[in-house]
Amino acid sequence: MPRASQSSLLKPRKTPSQSRAEQTVAAIIEAAAQVLETDGFEGFNTNAVAQRAGVSIGSLYQYFPGKDALTLALMRREADRFFADAVAASDETTAEAAMEYLIGAAVRQQLQRSTLARLLDAEGSRPAFRREASSPNRFQLLLVQVLERSDMPSQNHPDVAAGDVSAMIRGMVDAAGNRGESDAADLTRRLRAAVFGYLAGTASRG
Repeated sequence: MPRASQSSLLKPRKTPSQSRAEQTVAAIIEAAAQVLETDGFEGFNTNAVAQRAGVSIGSLYQYFPGKDALTLALMRREADRFFADAVAASDETTAEAAMEYLIGAAVRQQLQRSTLARLLDAEGSRPAFRREASSPNRFQLLLVQVLERSDMPSQNHPDVAAGDVSAMIRGMVDAAGNRGESDAADLTRRLRAAVFGYLAGTASRG
């Protein structure tokens, strides 16, 4: 399928401009999440989503051309929710507390709705989704801000360290999700050990 045609299947048909329409779109996206959680991608289709949302299939198609567009919209919703949680780390009074908050946000995002997170992670590896969902790594930018605080062990290259820490956190939470882990405290403990151990080992000398 040509790239332009594939791209059009991933984009919403229109953006809601009124409160009621926004509520309808939000209900459709949440219904998509619930269908995925209960039925997986095998049972994920527009009819099932419309039924779960309590809207007609015609109403769904006013906004979304198909299930791929629904999936992408759901990925973006979850990314926005994660960032809205993670950005609160900026309010922490110490760098250590801010880093711990970012770790906690990653754990919450993965384990609060673990089935959904696992399915979206797997689907997000598809090239079309990677291309359409690509955006600046907002989480990594938050990490840079934390690493540049005066009470954090100095890093020669905060941007590189932030990339390493981001990859470390992402890899560990994804692996925990794939294993079906549910112990948030234990995962947080392991992440804290990995992240702060890395930062201590790479801190600037002198």
